[in-house]
Amino acid sequence: MLKIKVGILGAAGYTGGELLRLLVNHPNVDLVFVHSNSQAGKKISAVHTDLLGDTIVCFTNQIQLDIDVVFLCVGHGDAKKLLEKYSFPNTVKIIDLSQDHRIHSTENSEFVYGLPELNREKIKQSSFIANPGCFASAIQLALLPLMEKKWIKSDIQINATTGSTGAGQSLSETSHFTWRTSNLSVYKAFEHQHLKEIGQTVKGFDGSFPHEIVFIPQRGAFSRGILASLTMKVDKNQEELMNCFESYYRSHPFVHLSRQAIDLKQVVNTNKCVLYLEKNGDRLLIVSIIDNLLKGASGQAVQNMNLLFGLEETTGLKLKAIAF
Repeated sequence: MLKIKVGILGAAGYTGGELLRLLVNHPNVDLVFVHSNSQAGKKISAVHTDLLGDTIVCFTNQIQLDIDVVFLCVGHGDAKKLLEKYSFPNTVKIIDLSQDHRIHSTENSEFVYGLPELNREKIKQSSFIANPGCFASAIQLALLPLMEKKWIKSDIQINATTGSTGAGQSLSETSHFTWRTSNLSVYKAFEHQHLKEIGQTVKGFDGSFPHEIVFIPQRGAFSRGILASLTMKVDKNQEELMNCFESYYRSHPFVHLSRQAIDLKQVVNTNKCVLYLEKNGDRLLIVSIIDNLLKGASGQAVQNMNLLFGLEETTGLKLKAIAF
């Protein structure tokens, strides 16, 4: 059986912890090192206590270069610095979960944008993957079939709510339990950083896309998950739209179309995206739900690793939703 030698940089936070939970149970992974300056010397299970009994690996502040792939689970801005500091051999594949390499430029064009439902074949041929953002994943998966057909006839209005884990592990006023519980708030209206990723993808389909994308993000009083609702004008009927989406996602194992209204618990603790379409006159509503830590981050990173190494895309990702 193929064994992939894996290293992780920055595994003490929410995203790194979720990646560890997937990798310690992945049948094709040999976890070589888990790097964290703040937790060096501690057992992984002392920080991520749910992993007690699953692994005896300890955090380290040492980097090993004899690996097959390294995951960068560090803060935005830090991934580029680490790649400048550590010279990994050309044989090492890199999956960056930060936003440092998501936007194309001549400077970082070697990184492929790691949304498998958009770039599966490019990912398979690449060595450097820029894992998408969580909001960007949920929203783009709602738009890809329409963008391919060029069926959107108006501005796109988006309202999306994320759980508290989307804010990361560092404490702030808006991540404290006493502030967050029984509360709801808007933040970064019209200017969230994930708009750049979404706009980049839209331009990839239609460089002259004439409509505006209006995005209003919200903080929800729950731990994990994203529910995004998108509205726009489309001059196709319900069945034409359903057929379009079903055709686009037929070969993609993690995106599913529901013919009844959906709720967030259907996808929490899974790598799924579930979509629901509803037509009202000439307006289309699309609801998209994902787990922000899995399909929005670590699960998608493992999905990309599977593609890079020729494994079945779902390996290690057949997860159970919480449901209740």
